[in-house]
Amino acid sequence: MEFLRPATWDEALAAKAEHPGALPISGGTDVMVEINFDATRPDFMLDLTRIAELTDWSADGDRLRIGAGVTYTRLIADLADQLPGLAMASRTVGSPQIRNRGTVAGNLGSASPAGDSHPPLLADDAVVEAHSARGVRHIPITEFYTGVKRNALADDELIAAVLVPPADGPQQFTKIGTRNAMVISVTAFGLALHPSTGKVGAAFGSAAPTPRRATKAEEFLSAELSDTGRWDSRAELDPAAVSRFGALVAEAASPIDDVRGTADYRTHALSVMARRTLVWAWTDYRRKRVRTCA
Repeated sequence: MEFLRPATWDEALAAKAEHPGALPISGGTDVMVEINFDATRPDFMLDLTRIAELTDWSADGDRLRIGAGVTYTRLIADLADQLPGLAMASRTVGSPQIRNRGTVAGNLGSASPAGDSHPPLLADDAVVEAHSARGVRHIPITEFYTGVKRNALADDELIAAVLVPPADGPQQFTKIGTRNAMVISVTAFGLALHPSTGKVGAAFGSAAPTPRRATKAEEFLSAELSDTGRWDSRAELDPAAVSRFGALVAEAASPIDDVRGTADYRTHALSVMARRTLVWAWTDYRRKRVRTCA
C-alpha cells in the first residue's frame, strides 16, 4: 500500500486523477476500521490532513459551506445554533476522541445506511460539493446515496464540502442503539421544520439500503400545518396527525433483520421516534419565535 500526502488541494485532485482507486483519509474513523478488519485493501491511500482549507466553514449565499475536514467537535462548537439537527447527530457519534477526528464528509464518503449525519443532511436538503481535476459538481443529497455504502462520486472526485441551509425552524434528531453511547444506530431519525417555506424535512437511517427521506410523511405534515393554519397560529398539533405522520415514516422504511435488530423492531421504532421528535420540535416552535430567513 502506497501513502500519498498532497500539501494542496490541487495536488490532491491531481493525485486522485492519476490514481482513481486511491482511498481518501482524513479522520480515518471509518477507513481504519475497514483496513484493520481487512474489509478493504487499497493500493493507494490519499491523506488529506495537510490541506488546511478543508478544515474551514463559511457562509456561502443562503447556505453554510462546511469543509470536508471540519470535525464533529468543531461542528458542535461552532454551528450548533445554525444547524441544530446536525449538531445533535454529531453529539451521538462515538466517543470524544472519535468526534475530534471524524468528519461529516467522511460519513458521506462511507455512505453507510447507519451513518448518523445522513438523516439531518437529508432533512435539510444539503448539497455535496465534489471536486475533480475536471471541475466542480454539486450533488443534491437525495441523489448522493446510490446503494449500500455506495455514493454518486466519480472515480476521480473528492468531497470538498457539504452545503447546508441554516435552520429557519426547530430541528430534532434521535437514534436507538443497543446501548446508550458509542454505538452504531439500530435506526435513526431526523426532522426539520421550515416555517419560512411551509415545508417539513423528515429522514431516517439504518432502515433501508440507503439513508432515505420519508417523502409522503413530509408532504402530509406540510399540508396539515398549512391547511389548518398552524404555521401561523402555532396551535397544538392534532394527535391524529401526529400518529399519521409516524405511520407514514414507518411506511417509507424497508429494513432488514440483522445482529442489531429486527425489521419489525426498526419499523416500530421509527414510528415512535417520528412522533416524539415531531412533538419535541413543535413544542419548541410554539415556545419561542424562531429565526426566519430574510
